[in-house]
Amino acid sequence: MMLILATITLTAVSCGTKKETPKEEAPKMLVLYYSQTGNTKAVAEEIATKLGADIEEITMVDSYDSDFQATITRCMQEREKGVVPDINPVAANIADYDVIFLGFPVWFGTYAPPVQKFLLGTDLSGKKIVPFCTFGSGGLESSVKDLVQAEPNAEVLSGYGVRAARLEAMPYEVDQFLKANGFLEGEFVQLEEFPAQHEVSETEAAVFDAAVDGYPMLHAKPKTVAKRDIPSGVEYLFTAEDLPREDNPKMPPAGELQVYVTVVEGAVPVFTKVIR
Repeated sequence: MMLILATITLTAVSCGTKKETPKEEAPKMLVLYYSQTGNTKAVAEEIATKLGADIEEITMVDSYDSDFQATITRCMQEREKGVVPDINPVAANIADYDVIFLGFPVWFGTYAPPVQKFLLGTDLSGKKIVPFCTFGSGGLESSVKDLVQAEPNAEVLSGYGVRAARLEAMPYEVDQFLKANGFLEGEFVQLEEFPAQHEVSETEAAVFDAAVDGYPMLHAKPKTVAKRDIPSGVEYLFTAEDLPREDNPKMPPAGELQVYVTVVEGAVPVFTKVIR
């Protein structure tokens, strides 16, 4: 009788025990960035705040001058000599992180030299890299290509970029970017694809001219265009022919450009990025 009762008790305990499915640990994220003017820092802090992620700034041993022209001159000299400036050691243990949000200003069509120095001394194999950047006209796409070459064994996302002149739009755009890529929960706007391009009309050419007016490093003529509705208005994708720059006639044209222009109702058209 005792043996029967023990067997029944053991069976009851066995049947009543639930196997707990191990919970998948959330990826550990680091926001790592270099910023000279504070624009990239603002984006980095927005991302870190929204995600509750760790954050660290990449700093230089011999910092660039705060003067824009002096920085460009020094950077050009370093590029000609093949010199990449030294940075201070990063305090974070990169091996502890699964996702690295890597931020930088775009200089000469790619990430700034301090980020290049970090990549030269760091293996990000197996990591997910999420680039984000600030720029005058563009450079996210070319920077991503360079990142893929620098870290071939990492997963590099398409990233987020914003013109320094449009920094006020950044908080909303960062929120949408993080939600669209699964880093934040919540609704986001899924934009429709652009339709086929058509020849630019006089009205559309006027939109293009108004958007690029006052920006000396973009001198182009629109040829074709497509447009789509966005929550705040209309977005145009122009294909344009790059023309000789008025401020630097010796610089050869870059060929064909893609210029994104947003028109919010009641506001002046503004270009959001250029892909060269």
